[in-house]
Amino acid sequence: MSDPFSVPSEQVLQRVIFPRDEDPLDVRALYIDEIDEESATSDNFNVLSRTSGGIPPRRKVSFASYFNAFPASYWKRWTRLDEVILRLSVKGTGRLDVYRSKPNGDSVHLQGTHIASPDKWCSLEFCLSLKPFEDGGWIWFDAVSNDTTLLIDQAAWTTDIDLPRQTVVVGATTTRPVDCVAMLLTLAEDPQVMDIVDRVVIPDQGAQRLRNTKGFAEAASKLGDKLRIIEQGNLGGSGGFARVMYEGVYESTAEQILILDDDIALEPDSVLRVNAFARAASHPVIVGAHMLNLQARSRLHTMGEVVDLKVAMWRAAPSAVTDHDFAEKPLRKTKDLHKRIDADYNGWWMCLFPREIIEKIGLPLPLFIKHEDSEYSLRAAAHDFPTVSLPGAAIWHMPWTDKNDATDWTIYFHVRNRMILAALHSPEQVKSAIIQQMLKLTLRHLLSMEYSTVALQLKAVDDFMAGPDRLFDSLRTKLPEVQELRKNYSDAQIVPSSREFPPPSASSVMAEGLLKPPTSPAVIAVRAVKALLHNLKEPAQEALERPQLNVPAANALWFLLGNLDSATVSTADGSGVTFRHRDPEEFRRLGLRALNTYRKLSQEWPRLRRSYLAAQPTLVSPESWKKLYQSTGTM
Repeated sequence: MSDPFSVPSEQVLQRVIFPRDEDPLDVRALYIDEIDEESATSDNFNVLSRTSGGIPPRRKVSFASYFNAFPASYWKRWTRLDEVILRLSVKGTGRLDVYRSKPNGDSVHLQGTHIASPDKWCSLEFCLSLKPFEDGGWIWFDAVSNDTTLLIDQAAWTTDIDLPRQTVVVGATTTRPVDCVAMLLTLAEDPQVMDIVDRVVIPDQGAQRLRNTKGFAEAASKLGDKLRIIEQGNLGGSGGFARVMYEGVYESTAEQILILDDDIALEPDSVLRVNAFARAASHPVIVGAHMLNLQARSRLHTMGEVVDLKVAMWRAAPSAVTDHDFAEKPLRKTKDLHKRIDADYNGWWMCLFPREIIEKIGLPLPLFIKHEDSEYSLRAAAHDFPTVSLPGAAIWHMPWTDKNDATDWTIYFHVRNRMILAALHSPEQVKSAIIQQMLKLTLRHLLSMEYSTVALQLKAVDDFMAGPDRLFDSLRTKLPEVQELRKNYSDAQIVPSSREFPPPSASSVMAEGLLKPPTSPAVIAVRAVKALLHNLKEPAQEALERPQLNVPAANALWFLLGNLDSATVSTADGSGVTFRHRDPEEFRRLGLRALNTYRKLSQEWPRLRRSYLAAQPTLVSPESWKKLYQSTGTM
């Protein structure tokens, strides 16, 4: 293949790339829009390498795809670029046209040229203004072949501005060594990516060490002296990611720190893209990547999130599209994907931090897991460092919709850390809204026979009210405490299948009649009172051994479960079931405790808020984290 243009790698913003041989077929839709839906097969475009391919005779292909269109509005809004230059090499006969989109998704033709070079490679260059992209829009190119195959090689979106070279410390904290090894091997496969990687830091926190995992020796050999493995106890995501940040800022000279989840499938070019975006930014920004669905590779799970400070919870950003399948509806046919989305934070499945931001605002809070990422971006924003979720930079990760983290052991960290985030960032006057919502959630869990969940919620609130002084200690102690507490509740014990129990005693018709969700406030109130009274009665004795119904995870709602004496309920990922049965005594005990706990929380809120705000500088300081790591013997 040819080298179509002479441009330093530092000036490449985004390469045009193609799927790997090992990628599943549905991934193609993220790289190539094959236009002719009736014959949208691999025959429309032949992938020759990660950066080259060919269009067979008399076929048309669009590169208005997630990974290969250029998200111009983000570069216009956040960087100092005024234009972008598309450069590529072609060989064959045909035509190439460049298009842009408006924020409403309408397409506009920009430039085009005939290609008549059947025997040799020729270079093409298109200089494109970023002026009209303030509110949204992408740029892409389409290509059509004539009577010969049209080859495309080394296409890239570039700039003539001299961007400073900046190296990256890449880090992932791992408790899943098999997944982590796969990620390391993928990272090492791209020489251009490895050229900007200063080092790869892995805080290894799993029961099975990375060094004992199949494939690790190969990964270590490929990464060489750039790889640093730090074996430490399980300090959670915040303890692992803080270690990566600490090593990146205080033990290296790299200008950027990039953190990754260990259980991802990585698109290596995303590393180059977030690096280039940060280098081109007009002001330091946190650059996050999107999440694609690991179980359905062509689906974009999330493209940007915000934090609703009224209730201290994250949600999709305004106008953000969620769970979009590019295999069913490509970019050029999805109008909602062309608006620029402004995010408050980016999940730490992949997120890049310029060194100066970490030096200015410190390390993460010691929260173990949950909310450390959103809190960090809110803290950064208070120092005028925004977060950008960059389209075209992405990893594949299992979506949180397939997890039980609203009811399993992680609920403790959800609740406690949400309270901490609210104390630090939510206006003081919204405490009532937060407490009211938590009370409502507690009642739903009680009506759903999720007594372990409520017990963990209340423990989380108690620990929050105990103040910030023992947060660092809790990194090592809290998970075992949480797991021990859950052992006391049958609804927390997962068995492989409902076949482990006798067949349900009630008809599925019963569930059908109860599944219609209440909508109006009056109907909700009536059904809630009915479920409440039912839960105060003694259950049928038979229900303690035999479930009344087998309930799928999607149907495990309070207005169904609140009217049952027992049920098996599937886990979100379908791997097992829990057996829930009513316990009126536990229902009353937890309910009264919840009322007393939330009343006390409301009274103590102003004092707790002052306490956490005062403690924040110490909690995020590198000195505090260094002391923790020294105490574990890993520094």
